[in-house]
Amino acid sequence: MIAVSDHQNLTPEEYLELESQSAIKHEYINGEVYAMAGTTDTHNTIALNLAMLIRSHLRGTECRVYFAEVKARLEQRNCFYYPDLFVTCDPQDRETSTYKRFPKLIVEVLSESTEAFDRGDKFNDYQTLDSLEEYLLVNTRHQRVEIFRRNEVGGWLFHAYSATDENFTLESINLTVAFAELYEEVNLERESAELSDA
Repeated sequence: MIAVSDHQNLTPEEYLELESQSAIKHEYINGEVYAMAGTTDTHNTIALNLAMLIRSHLRGTECRVYFAEVKARLEQRNCFYYPDLFVTCDPQDRETSTYKRFPKLIVEVLSESTEAFDRGDKFNDYQTLDSLEEYLLVNTRHQRVEIFRRNEVGGWLFHAYSATDENFTLESINLTVAFAELYEEVNLERESAELSDA
């Protein structure tokens, strides 16, 4: 993310107005806005594969999956983020068209430039969402996913899965995902160190 210096200390309402007119997406963190970088074909294909699997699974239910263009609002942290994917089943989320407040599943597809933020401060902020049951991180360099699940006392349990596991389950929406489907037609990204040695 890149800070946009001439748009500091905006109110949420000002941010939403700015974003409705902007050709590029910005995330909002406590009054400051940050331009979002574009994604790679690997990142996009993984996110699209998973969005299609989730959408097919949820068809006919009250739950909805949102892909890239809809924001999650974190009121306790005064933030708006654009998760790669998220699912909400709360009818209150039908009241707003550009952002949702009650996601139960959030997915971030990792990229080299955002991985530390997705694992750290962003996940810390996401944990303030009482509705959130699972946080899924999907790797773009290896066939690997990491799932953080909220337990009965509000703590988070960590589970890691790789292609040798063949599949993993998103318990929040009762969906088992095969690695072969998640990574279908995906060319895994190489480490930047490997690229510089080439």
